Amino acid sequence: MLIQWFPGHMAKAKREALEKLKMVDLVIELLDARLPESSRNPLIDEIIGNKPRLIVLNKADLADKTATKEWLEYFKQDNKAQRAVSISTLNNKDVENIKRELKAMMAHKTQAMIAKGVKPRAIRLMILGIPNVGKSTLINKLMQKNRAQTGNRPGVTKGQQWLKIGGDFELLDTPGILWPKFEDQLIGQKLALTGAIKDTVFHKDDVALFALRHFMQYYPGRLQAFYKVDEKEFEGAVPDLLMELTTKLRFGEDYSRASERIIFDIRGGKLGPYTLDQVPVRLGEAGEGLTE
Repeated sequence: MLIQWFPGHMAKAKREALEKLKMVDLVIELLDARLPESSRNPLIDEIIGNKPRLIVLNKADLADKTATKEWLEYFKQDNKAQRAVSISTLNNKDVENIKRELKAMMAHKTQAMIAKGVKPRAIRLMILGIPNVGKSTLINKLMQKNRAQTGNRPGVTKGQQWLKIGGDFELLDTPGILWPKFEDQLIGQKLALTGAIKDTVFHKDDVALFALRHFMQYYPGRLQAFYKVDEKEFEGAVPDLLMELTTKLRFGEDYSRASERIIFDIRGGKLGPYTLDQVPVRLGEAGEGLTE
């Protein structure tokens, strides 16, 4: 299964973002804390280049806390010029922390302007991220009002405009950008499981099998507890477990419905917080941060 999803307006968004990048002081790269690597769009990386950036791991309340801490450390070590924080956009304190980080990143420029007797201007920034990573919600929180249209459908935010955030910031709002295609189908399955791409562009059975395989490896106790399966049932192949769960969920032999249910349960947090990307081995063995 080759997932391909790159609407024309996404290509246009890339061109516009490249044109506007020179107008901002720094970039907020918004990622999904459950997918710190898979939600790093190579197009966004190309756009940002060496521009100062603040990496924000959103939806941290849905992710494995230990893994999130390791990812933050990884990003900070990966590029000394950038900073990284984790947030839940439902938490106002987290949003205020973003503002503090942004001011700290621009402190040298602000002090230079003051030293020249010039009144510091507002910090100009832009937020980039794949669709459905929470960009509109973050914008609303930063502005403390419901300005941006939000929803659970990828690509819902449209248009481009400047937004004033108090007297300290000016935000260039840009649509989220998604890469032309997924060369690595594992990335596509991860994005599909979290709801970052439309349900109509992937096979639910494939995503459910990936989900079961991942939870069997990193969170086996949760599968056993929630679906009431015995440890011995993990000894067989993953498709066998899907068949067993299909029966337990009373879907007969309708594996598609069972797959949809499993995806729904995981997205809804019924199996607890989780992380699908493992920290590269540079900070330790991959997957070390994933905990029960």
